[in-house]
Amino acid sequence: MGTVAWGFTCSIDGFIAGPDHDMSWLSASEPMAEGFTDDMAAKVAVIISGRRGYDAAAAQADERDELTSEAYGGAWSGTEFILTHRPEELAGDASVTALNCPITEAVDRAQAIAGDRDIQIISADIARQALEADLIDELQVYVAPVFLGDGTRIFDVPGGRRVDWELVEIDEANRRSFGRTYRPKRR
Repeated sequence: MGTVAWGFTCSIDGFIAGPDHDMSWLSASEPMAEGFTDDMAAKVAVIISGRRGYDAAAAQADERDELTSEAYGGAWSGTEFILTHRPEELAGDASVTALNCPITEAVDRAQAIAGDRDIQIISADIARQALEADLIDELQVYVAPVFLGDGTRIFDVPGGRRVDWELVEIDEANRRSFGRTYRPKRR
């Protein structure tokens, strides 16, 4: 069975998207080492994302560049689940599968499709839900050298919640973007 990974690039000040889900700041990241993005994309069979990100990407389609218009800059192909309370509204988009279900069911369905390949969660809110259900196997973090000041926080839990992580790997090939892989520290 593949890994359930929560992966993202964030700003130094802890945002994975700017105000209104703006992603133009990703240009502040260094270009990844040759072949790196293709290699990462090849490992992922299913992406699980959220409705707010989906809607923002659709609204910004004319403004997004090659890097931000498609997953992994267009290097990825597979199944994308969009978790939403209104799946019928996405019925006309054959590029995604809209689901109205708990994250546990979405991950079970993704694992049935993924086999030995990975499942990538790219939504902060859905990843928080997956953490609460103890479904995250790995955290893949890239930090772009930019401050955003506002937007979607990596991890936002009113009242707080501590989650400890163990370092698994340091990405030496993409040093400017501070790449790290962690696994949840099980107590």
